[in-house]
Amino acid sequence: MTAAEYNKCVDVHADGVYRFILRNLGDEERARDIVQDSFFKMWEKAGEIAAEKAKSYLFTTAYHTMIDDIRRASRTSRLDESRIDILHTDHGFSDLHEIINQALETLPEIQKAVITLRDYEGYSYDEIGTITGLSASQVKVYIYRGRVALKNYIGSLDRVL
Repeated sequence: MTAAEYNKCVDVHADGVYRFILRNLGDEERARDIVQDSFFKMWEKAGEIAAEKAKSYLFTTAYHTMIDDIRRASRTSRLDESRIDILHTDHGFSDLHEIINQALETLPEIQKAVITLRDYEGYSYDEIGTITGLSASQVKVYIYRGRVALKNYIGSLDRVL
């Protein structure tokens, strides 16, 4: 990958990677750091990456960097105000987007990641499997279980609307 191809990759994919990480973490600063680390790792390996594989490499690197960050944070985190909000269930939502975000926060990290990649970023099962290191059938199972959990959390749409 040349410098021009790398710059084009930054222009084209930076927003998508940021949205994916932000949706999974919910922390803008950590999401920016992870995106920056992912592009830095990509730059270090630019000579080994084909331009047509850049998007896949970038999302895979961002995903693994995010998982490392989550693990690191879970070892050192304490119960603070941002986590207390997640523990309380308040169904006084103002819009459907807010309800879905709250419901996504209740899912395990892997389910949240695969649902975000599938439903928000539009990746295929095989592409999600490549990014996360899972088989396509495992991806389907995690997406199914996540969607069932979301449905149970949200309940009937009649109650929401």
